[in-house]
Parts: sequence; C-alpha cells; structure tokens
Amino acid sequence: MTIEIRVLTHADIDAVVGLSLRAWAPVFASFETVLGEDIYRRIYPDWLSSQARDVTKVCTEHGPTTWVATVGDEPVGFVALVVNDADRSSEIEMLAVDPVHQRKGIADALISYAVEQARAAGAQLVAIGTGGDPGHAPARRAYEKAGFTALPQVRYYRAL
Repeated sequence: MTIEIRVLTHADIDAVVGLSLRAWAPVFASFETVLGEDIYRRIYPDWLSSQARDVTKVCTEHGPTTWVATVGDEPVGFVALVVNDADRSSEIEMLAVDPVHQRKGIADALISYAVEQARAAGAQLVAIGTGGDPGHAPARRAYEKAGFTALPQVRYYRAL
C-alpha cells in the first residue's frame, strides 16, 4: 500500500468529512459512556451535524495547510495545521484516519508531515489536543509515539 500526502482540494471535503465522522464515532460513544446520556445529549445533541460542520469549516479556512493522505485516488485520512507566526507556534487542529485504514501508519505519516510543514513555516513548537477518555486512547498513543509530551487537563460537567 502506497500512501501519498497532498494538499486538500475542495473536491476532497465531502470524503474528508465522511471519513472523519466514521473515525470519530467511537470517540463520541466514549463521551456518552463517560458523561452519561443526560450530560452527553446537552453537549452533543447532534454530533454528526456539528462535527461535519466543524470539519468543513477547518478544511475551508485552513485549506492551504490541510493535507489529505490518499491510497490510490481515495482520501483515507487528513490533517489540518494552524501556524501562528506571532509566537512561532503551530497546532495540529484536526487529524483523522478512516477506520478501515487505521493501524497502517497513515496517522504517523500525517503527523510527521504536519510537523515538517510547521518546521518549514518557522514554528518552534507544535501542539495537539485530545481527550483523556477511552475513545481517545489510540490518538494519545499516536501522539506519544510521535514525540509529543502530554499535559493532562481535566474538564468537569454538571447538568443543571
């Protein structure tokens, strides 16, 4: 399997949204388990629609620094990078790999590519955020494997 990474095009957005929603379904299921149905429904009444909107927005607003991993002509993953020239930092804003293509090195390739692009843009720091819930365990492993250092944070919720 040959993985190619290229700049996202407008024609890729629907495929990227679709693979993202498939990739993140276990994450949102984990959120519901951790938070309980009541709080989960208040925060994510329709996660599919809100995530589709968020991915589309990131792809549109950060198109030049959003890359797609393809196998053949098929988008199988993506990464979006935001570079802050003012403080010479950057952040991997979003990253997803289609579940049927996970555990094949695609996330590693996308992370490495984004880090190199950040370095080339003059950034001295790359950050990435993820959850501490069980659904994000694969993401945490990938980021730690890529050399990122975690700063544990906790966010609490209470239904009113």
